[in-house]
Amino acid sequence: MVGLKPPEVPPPAAVKFVSAGMAGCIADLCTFPLDTAKVRLQIQGEVRIPRTVSSVEYRGVLGTLSTMVRTEGARSLYSGLAAGLQRQMSFASIRIGLYDSVKQLYTPKGAENTGMATRLLAGCTTGAVAVACAQPTDVVKVRFQASGAQWDSARRYSGTVDAYRTIAREEGVRGLWRGTLPNIARNAIINCGELVTYDLLKDALLRAQLMTDNVPCHFVAAFGAGFCATVVASPVDVVKTRYMNASPGQYRNALSCLLALLMQDGPAGLYKGFVPSFLRLGSWNVVMFVSYEQLQRLMVLARPALA
Repeated sequence: MVGLKPPEVPPPAAVKFVSAGMAGCIADLCTFPLDTAKVRLQIQGEVRIPRTVSSVEYRGVLGTLSTMVRTEGARSLYSGLAAGLQRQMSFASIRIGLYDSVKQLYTPKGAENTGMATRLLAGCTTGAVAVACAQPTDVVKVRFQASGAQWDSARRYSGTVDAYRTIAREEGVRGLWRGTLPNIARNAIINCGELVTYDLLKDALLRAQLMTDNVPCHFVAAFGAGFCATVVASPVDVVKTRYMNASPGQYRNALSCLLALLMQDGPAGLYKGFVPSFLRLGSWNVVMFVSYEQLQRLMVLARPALA
């Protein structure tokens, strides 16, 4: 794939849409244990109503992963993977696959270059729309990943379909969209820190002729995008994770969840799980963007043969 010749014309929106969903699934398969470790560290020490005693204590990324394998088995590292893949097929397809199309829509006619404001607006738009569509899958994914961290959350659901049904029955349909506002905020920020940074870095590398449009260029741009996205999005990500995993009535809204976190852990609590967040988001970006670029080229090259 490394030697694939770049297509002479930009891939159509449908190719980008499908490629983004597939690339998101590939990235999730490679990095899901890191995402689970991040969730466990983010909810550790959370004040719950009624108050319960946590069964285990997690220390660091490797410590969290080893503790989970020792106490819950290796399969626990991929708990919620089905919901995670469902999420990527809708979420990544929209926020990444439609980014270029929305960016073109916002670009004034006749403009030679796309401005920063247009890129940011496109990132916010696709991120918000993606969350609105994929929120139930994100709620279920977080619930499964958090399962086992507290005594009262173990074996909460028998499977992914049961989780959707149980949440809708016990918490109402609104329960499937729990944490939508903080998630929209998180993903608008991540989209800007991720897609816009990747877009700008890739353009800068190509314009300066430091690299050509190939895998090393995609790798460098994706790594930088992952770091920027983690720095700006971690505080919102922590609040989102806690609010999604909360028991009914534990928090009145996302703001009360934020205030409870600050009162309990201080500002440092907003960066709980930062290392696994960066390891996960950084590696996820590298795998996703490299896969995305290569899948686009493969699909463009395969179209004449399939026609």
